[in-house]
Amino acid sequence: MPPQRRIDVVVDSVKRLLRLGATSNLLNLLQKQHPADLAQVFTELQEKDRYATFTVLVERNSRLAMETVAELGPEVGAALLRNRSAEDIARFLQEIPSDDAAALIEHLPEELRGAVLELIRRKQTGGVEDLLEYAEQTAGRIMNPNVFALAEDMTAGEAITALQTSRDVEMVFYLYVVDSRRHLVGVISLRRLLLVPPETPLKRIMTTDLISARVDTDQEEVARQVASYNLLAIPVVDEENKLVGIITVDDVIDVIKDEATEDLYRLAGLASDERVFTPPVESLRKRLPWLVINLGTAFLAASVVAVFQGVISKWVALAVFMPIVAGMGGNAATQTLTVIVRGIALGELTWSNSRKALLKEAVVGLGNGLTMGMVAAVVAWLMMGDPRIGVLLAVAMVINLFVAATAGTLIPLGLRALKVDPALASAVFITTFTDVCGFFSFLGLAALFLRYFPQAG
Repeated sequence: MPPQRRIDVVVDSVKRLLRLGATSNLLNLLQKQHPADLAQVFTELQEKDRYATFTVLVERNSRLAMETVAELGPEVGAALLRNRSAEDIARFLQEIPSDDAAALIEHLPEELRGAVLELIRRKQTGGVEDLLEYAEQTAGRIMNPNVFALAEDMTAGEAITALQTSRDVEMVFYLYVVDSRRHLVGVISLRRLLLVPPETPLKRIMTTDLISARVDTDQEEVARQVASYNLLAIPVVDEENKLVGIITVDDVIDVIKDEATEDLYRLAGLASDERVFTPPVESLRKRLPWLVINLGTAFLAASVVAVFQGVISKWVALAVFMPIVAGMGGNAATQTLTVIVRGIALGELTWSNSRKALLKEAVVGLGNGLTMGMVAAVVAWLMMGDPRIGVLLAVAMVINLFVAATAGTLIPLGLRALKVDPALASAVFITTFTDVCGFFSFLGLAALFLRYFPQAG
């Protein structure tokens, strides 16, 4: 059975068992699922059914329930926990890694968050409170502080023994070596450790040229390093180069997914925490501000058209083709913007090569403008029987598509220089810019044409 079909069957079964009140059968069904599959099941349930299902699971199998919550993400997971007591939440959080627990706590209501942290502090549940001291979206916030490390004066045999007697080791493919003050000095692969004689000192077989991240490194940069160097994990060090944690590839995948979602949402002017089943009132509250801003910029574009009312009244056919110029400019700008934002996010586009990128996009813009302009000119000529309006449309489209390409490159670069997320560029600036330039170029050219050839129109 295909995976999605199996998930659909489980969702239908969960709904049916909830209606029947068959708690035991529901629990048996849930306990047969993987946490990742359960997270997808929870996502497809209505809020009321999701909470009821979570309640059944967490009271009988808290580990599976919390592993599922960790897969769901901190926003949805915190929503499932917020009606629980602080004591229950503190107890449940012990079932998942410290980095996942810290993310959940951060999204709890402020008063409840403080109570949970106080309980964790009393129980001295390692690492969670320390992680929350680091800034959001940094390596320190997403790392797991329970990292296995070997002393540099050990032999290979002693290291294997230490590994065999350790529990809850986050990553064993890479074994990190530290000195007496826990400074990170090297790394050894598990394969290398197993192939050398037991009496071999770790200093002889460890690699000292290793890649690490500081606790204040942005999580996007961490993900970029892991992807660039094909790592399964990356160690995290403090300002003194002491080993304080580890970030594994599964955490990096979550970062990439979250950052991609955030950029996609920002390109559409949406809040990054909105989801498919976000309550309508909350979605309205999140979307309305951007729509109000866009309405204001739309009036700016309309004011350009208002300047040329006299021109349009003399040559009514212009009104038919105005949306084409503006619409094609907006589409071309979105294409350029998408490529540029992706290049910035992946580190492909820097200040040193931005001029090359701008030149390339300008050439593409001119090429698109010439091609689409000629096509539009022929269609306009056939529609109106007047080649003059076709020429105006073609020239205006060349101008606007060139402007769209350059603006789609320069605006995100400028926002990046101002420490603003480049993905915000399309929400207001790009659309307004192409609309204004499109209307101004098309109607402005028409005004000049009527001035020197009054018989036109």
